[in-house]
Amino acid sequence: MNTILFIKVTSLGDVIHALPSLSDAKNAMPDFSVDWVIDQNFQEVALWHPAVRRTIASNHREWRKKPFTSLPACIRFLKNIRQENYPLILDGQGSLKSAAFALCAEGPLAGFDGASIREKPAHLAYTQKHSVAKNLHAIERLRQLFAKSLGYPLPTSAPNFSIAREKLTKPSFDFLPPFLMFIPNAGWKTKLWPEVHWKELIALAKKEGYTVLMPQGTEEEKMRAERLCLGNSKAWVLPKLSLSEIGYLLTQAHGCVSLDTGLSHLAAALSVQSVTLYGATDPKLIGTQGDSQKHLSLKTPCAPCHKRSCRLQPIRNEFPPRCLVEISPKEVFRALFKQ
Repeated sequence: MNTILFIKVTSLGDVIHALPSLSDAKNAMPDFSVDWVIDQNFQEVALWHPAVRRTIASNHREWRKKPFTSLPACIRFLKNIRQENYPLILDGQGSLKSAAFALCAEGPLAGFDGASIREKPAHLAYTQKHSVAKNLHAIERLRQLFAKSLGYPLPTSAPNFSIAREKLTKPSFDFLPPFLMFIPNAGWKTKLWPEVHWKELIALAKKEGYTVLMPQGTEEEKMRAERLCLGNSKAWVLPKLSLSEIGYLLTQAHGCVSLDTGLSHLAAALSVQSVTLYGATDPKLIGTQGDSQKHLSLKTPCAPCHKRSCRLQPIRNEFPPRCLVEISPKEVFRALFKQ
């Protein structure tokens, strides 16, 4: 078995979670490679791994919004996914969407069984179904799925992300060390730390002689970062960068403070000394991994709730929840330098 088709079209964090499984398979079978069906926004991350032969890009979010104008792109995607007959098609996502993509390809299908899968009806698409406990970390679940599907012993070693650092790109602008990367943005309101806390953390970094760099994504994220940097000569909002450029900056940073978002997993995969704050989500299931990582969370009766909005918020969920509010900037700064 040389090249298989691998399907994982979700978020940046989920893409990074899959990399150790590719490393395991490559170590067990040196000729192993994958064609990866992936969200087009994260193709470059997949191509950092030596086991990835090519990517087959999906832009399904845009296709859903504009089904008629997206029809030519959908047809091209189907042609790409059916380009060859694979010895195995491995769905590492376990959703109805990913199972539908798998059914478009040529070859036997493998994935989680009905008791292990995220969206239960999806398992009906597979010819090979594997049991993997749901209470394991996402990285471990994928490592087990790969080992069972491809028939090699499950490694007991720590996850190896195998990122080819030479594929990271130095940005065109100059930056002066020492600097820290702060990532104050996340997709859920229940993952956000108060802006007043970020400002205090920036002040602590400045006092210790560090410049703070903040990446931006959406317009809302840019505006938040600009508010946090306003009036502070040692805090900078980065221009829009590729993931390869952000990855390069992370490797040069003296440390990183992040919320539960994709870039925190990128920092972990690059072994950057990091502190990640968790509120609504559970680091035992999806947290960053590695000796360079420190998790901070407050044990409240309702956390982790896995909810996008906090039922305890007094006014329309306008403020970060207690499980994050009560993590102090001083505690975060101490944790960053006491790994």
